[in-house]
Amino acid sequence: MNDSALHLKKLQNYHPFPGPVVLVIMDGIGLGKRDESDGVYMAYTPTLDALFETRLYTQLKAHGTSVGLPTDDDMGNSEVGHNALGAGRVFAQGAKLVNKAITSGSLYRGEAWQQIAGRAGKGGTIHFIGLLSDGNVHSHIKQLFALLERCAEEEFPRVRVHPLLDGRDVGEKSALEYIRPLEEKLGVLRGANRDYRIASGGGRMVTTMDRYNANWGVVEKGWQAHVLGQGRPFPSAAEAIQTYYDEDPEIT
Repeated sequence: MNDSALHLKKLQNYHPFPGPVVLVIMDGIGLGKRDESDGVYMAYTPTLDALFETRLYTQLKAHGTSVGLPTDDDMGNSEVGHNALGAGRVFAQGAKLVNKAITSGSLYRGEAWQQIAGRAGKGGTIHFIGLLSDGNVHSHIKQLFALLERCAEEEFPRVRVHPLLDGRDVGEKSALEYIRPLEEKLGVLRGANRDYRIASGGGRMVTTMDRYNANWGVVEKGWQAHVLGQGRPFPSAAEAIQTYYDEDPEIT
């Protein structure tokens, strides 16, 4: 990149105000359709209205390639948005960084993967745990598939997956749309010397994944399921999910 591209150009017709300059992040505030579906437009916001009418402003995109995510279909989030604002430029981050590491092979040349391969070579079990969806905010199911395929290529003998169901970056009650393909993928990769299976599971704000409330009870459930192997047994993950859906219609 040319160094000159990183320098801001002065606006000829803009006369700046004296400082200080305050950077304010207003979660949930955006420029929408300006109709009844637009909560900000429908709300009483006299200060914002006055600023829009009397002050210079511009619109910024807070999702997709504008903040370094893989595609413009990918929703933004606080992490990537704040990083882009702080850097003042677009750079690859989040899922895009992972995709690059996988496609370039740098992930498999790294120290962490070499340690995994060494463990597998001695007969150890390799465990994968993470968010299972194609939300592309924190993860993408294709990334897991790529890792599993690499395990098969390197003839890792035993792999266990601990998927954490989403329901936030993707639709509620969409877990089966991801568990079934995962079970199919594991079935294809299994062979005479490869034992690849789902060992346990969890979900956001229920088991393991507690981003907001610091609820150690949620973390404890994850420890019991993923580490101690304690939990209700099922023949398949898909059957487990369907059973819980049937027993509790409110579960997502």
